[in-house]
Amino acid sequence: MLQRNARFPARGVPGASALTLSLGLMVVLSLALPQPALAQASPFLTGATALESNILAWLTPIAIILVMVLGGMAMANRISWGWCIGAILGIAIAFGAPQIVAWVRGMFGV
Repeated sequence: MLQRNARFPARGVPGASALTLSLGLMVVLSLALPQPALAQASPFLTGATALESNILAWLTPIAIILVMVLGGMAMANRISWGWCIGAILGIAIAFGAPQIVAWVRGMFGV
């Protein structure tokens, strides 16, 4: 049978309190310290989005003026209808670029 020593009363596992204390300290520190953001957007994507919004901001008044000029020239019969259709398609592609890119990426599963 196991004998108990009178000078050293039975405790649990040696070093268990130090292990518990160190684990508790690690949990508290991991919750208190700021965590790095692991799902940040790429800098290229952020820059491309900013460039796209700047181009669309510049393109909006230019497209309005272009449509007004083309309408006036077409009304006076001074322009080919091919130029009008080309300009309207170009404006549709320029303003629909984000939707077109999302559609193509969805087709290829990217």
